[in-house]
Amino acid sequence: VQLQASGGGLVQAGGSLRLSCAASGHSFSRYAVGWFRRVPGKEREFVAVIMRSVGRVDYADSVKGRFTISRDNDKKTVYLQMNSLKVEDTAVYYCAARNTIVSHPIIVREEDYNYWGQGTLVTVSS
Repeated sequence: VQLQASGGGLVQAGGSLRLSCAASGHSFSRYAVGWFRRVPGKEREFVAVIMRSVGRVDYADSVKGRFTISRDNDKKTVYLQMNSLKVEDTAVYYCAARNTIVSHPIIVREEDYNYWGQGTLVTVSS
């Protein structure tokens, strides 16, 4: 599967953005899709994941209550709605995917993903 992340941009603190991760290929509904981010000079960190079964999601503590991950399998797209953005959310955001079974544990480690998108830059100004 190939992934294309989009939706990044410049926004003021307190604002919102919606990122999209569009996939090509077959059987997208079988994939867990995660979002990660990296600030220059730091390691990439987990942001959110949605498993193949809708409703099984997880978030980093730093974004809980502000970010919402969702998926539209017909459109082969996963979204990350980001509200109440903070300056510290500034980063390059990447989406990643892995083909899983229904009961697969929640995947939060980047090394457990097989496919990666190219990243989209989110800049939050004060």
